[in-house]
Amino acid sequence: MAVKSEGVEYNGKITWFVLLSSITAASGGLIYGYGTGVTGGVASMEPFLKKFFPEIYRKMKEDSVTSNYCKFDSQLLTSFTSSLFIAGLIASFVASPVTRSFGRRASILIGGAAFLAGSALGGAAHNMYMLIFGRILLGIGVGFTNQSVPLYLSEMAPPKYRGAFNFGFQLCVASGCLIAFLITYGTQKIKGDWGWRISLSTAAIPALILTVGALFLPETPNSLVQHGHDREKAKKLLQKIRGTENVQAEFDDLITASEASRTIKHPFKKILERKYRPQLVMSIAIPFFQQVTGINVISFYAPMLFMTIGSGVSASLMATVVLGIVGTTMTVLSSLLVDKVGRKIIFYIGGFQMLIPQMVIGVIMAAKLEDHGVLSKRFSVSIVILICIYTSGFGFSWGPLGWLVTSEIFPLEIRSAAQSISIAVGFFFTFVIAQTFLVMLCHMKFLIFFFFGAWVAVMTAFIYVLLPETKDVPIEKMEKIWRAHWFWKRFVNDVQDYDS
Repeated sequence: MAVKSEGVEYNGKITWFVLLSSITAASGGLIYGYGTGVTGGVASMEPFLKKFFPEIYRKMKEDSVTSNYCKFDSQLLTSFTSSLFIAGLIASFVASPVTRSFGRRASILIGGAAFLAGSALGGAAHNMYMLIFGRILLGIGVGFTNQSVPLYLSEMAPPKYRGAFNFGFQLCVASGCLIAFLITYGTQKIKGDWGWRISLSTAAIPALILTVGALFLPETPNSLVQHGHDREKAKKLLQKIRGTENVQAEFDDLITASEASRTIKHPFKKILERKYRPQLVMSIAIPFFQQVTGINVISFYAPMLFMTIGSGVSASLMATVVLGIVGTTMTVLSSLLVDKVGRKIIFYIGGFQMLIPQMVIGVIMAAKLEDHGVLSKRFSVSIVILICIYTSGFGFSWGPLGWLVTSEIFPLEIRSAAQSISIAVGFFFTFVIAQTFLVMLCHMKFLIFFFFGAWVAVMTAFIYVLLPETKDVPIEKMEKIWRAHWFWKRFVNDVQDYDS
């Protein structure tokens, strides 16, 4: 099978070698999804709250004065949640030189090992210091893996199927969240401390799979050439990955991109140049928009949000399981379509699918949920259904595409730095939302849904105006899409054509 792009023909097919390698690497998404999804589950368990957050436990059980919207407002609780993400932010910048100098596999291995240590410490925690330090180690783990895994997948995948391969990461993120929801739903019925301890320590299982698997992963041909390894060895690896001897066109582009990359000594400084303006903007805007969809409000605080509208702990956790199934299913569907219909149409569909439910939820909560009391069963079920529709929209669009687009649009010379910026921006705004959401919920109340809905409208317009379509464009020829774009061409008209 050949992929033709602007006169350049790449050969290749999906081989078992590339499939198994990509599945192993994509499991890095499991640890991120599990670390995110388990947070809200354990934070709604009474033994966990009694041990670490007694003030919140008191409000839940005894306080009839505090508003429904404010019962979980605790800076200590948000610090527990957000410590993972501030650690991930810092780690992503450390991961950039590691990924660039030692390869993608080294970063994946470090990330898996750090997450493994953090899950063990969290499950064994006896005080807040152990709990927070365990979360910091988890953050270091996801900082390294989120920086390196999407790059690894984009570089290994055949160009025609790059979208589907990269979606494997988001599929694992969604699956990790679902597994966390299922485990917390089961363990919340265990008496004493064992429920939350099992939930936190089970994160060690996907971390162990990733860490052991990383020992056997091949490095990408892009990375081998970039680091000056034997070119013939890199070419043979590319032939093995593509399942064909005829890889000369792709290998020539890889060599050209690598030679340009080796002239760059300071990639973080290089990306500030005018000709890289579109990549810099996208590396900041896309992860920012991905977070202000409001999805992490659902991931972190769904059980607490459902308890706010009147559900019990068990019913709240069951609702999050349904959300996990919906999100995972839609990511699978999107992976089957992304390389056929393109990235932009999926962004549009997902944006509409997220916007409408948020507006309706805001209206229902404004009209029916007061500071005290609960919603009727009919309206509670309606909100759960609307949140499912919203979650399916994210799982179909911004969830997987946020990772895919930012991993495929960067030229090799700035790829590691740009990916670090993208991951760091994502972690920073995840941290900000995690740290402020409970305060925002307490003060903004139902308006919080209109706030996130407005951002969904803005980001959909941004995609329509400023993001060119990347479907079927080989990763080392991606500079052409910016040169042809009505707006970005004014910034990149001095980029040399690799074919010239």
